[in-house]
Amino acid sequence: MTLKEAYTEAGRRLKERGIPEASLDAWLLLEYVTGVSRASYYADPDREMNGTDLKRYRFLIGQRAEHIPLQHLTGTQEFMGLEFAVNDQVLIPRQDTEILVEQALAVLKNGEVPAERGHIRILDMCTGSGCILLSVLHWSRKMLQNRTAGGQDILIEGTGADVSPGALATAEENARRLGVKAEFVQSDLFDSISGRYGMILSNPPYIRTAEIENLQEEVRLHDPVLALDGREDGLYFYRRIVRESCGCLENGGMLMFEIGFDQAEAVSGLMRDAGFAGIAVKKDLAGLDRVVSGVLK
Repeated sequence: MTLKEAYTEAGRRLKERGIPEASLDAWLLLEYVTGVSRASYYADPDREMNGTDLKRYRFLIGQRAEHIPLQHLTGTQEFMGLEFAVNDQVLIPRQDTEILVEQALAVLKNGEVPAERGHIRILDMCTGSGCILLSVLHWSRKMLQNRTAGGQDILIEGTGADVSPGALATAEENARRLGVKAEFVQSDLFDSISGRYGMILSNPPYIRTAEIENLQEEVRLHDPVLALDGREDGLYFYRRIVRESCGCLENGGMLMFEIGFDQAEAVSGLMRDAGFAGIAVKKDLAGLDRVVSGVLK
């Protein structure tokens, strides 16, 4: 069977099974299995696939047809220009979450995060794959290279916390792959967290329990429910993190959340009631509320 025949067959099969972007997924799996580039494919689409590659390709297409996420099949997902290992222990990093990272980098660049003797500590609560923390550390260290505070070099340290051992193992693997130094702690929110931080970031579970059954199969059946379920109103973890973060933030420290599109008002209110000031909401590329931040005074 030629590359073109295998690709066409795969795209048709995925489309019949209701897979969104069936043609794209068929291509990405073909590229993953064979290593063929677009240019190489179009130069010779009638090249024969070897038997081993064809067998593996059909197997993976069969898995994708069962709505197993593409990223679980390839084991990776790109996020903030970096490649992260992913599996069924963590949420697959999504483009919307890049807004949170970009906002964190912006306030770091503007010097809005407390730097005790030129030292900034960042906590990523509910770290999952570590994509938020590791992206912030990777890009901020490059951004702040050779920058000083009061004559001292600015040093940034990061800690990721999660209740799931599987998630933490994935985050640690990603830190190794990216060559980013970070600490990871198993903790039920702040139970095992000590010291104070200049910035706390979090993309906590925020889906209302009753809404989980309506999510795409790829999410509902293959993302860890622990990372999705925000309890009855979706705000359970926001309440706890807002309340408990006050004992872990430095004076003037910043708390920054990813939120669901309809949660900005509620989360802003929680933060305001807890004594946070300068509360701001950032929209995503679709114009939906995506990030809420505030400063502890």
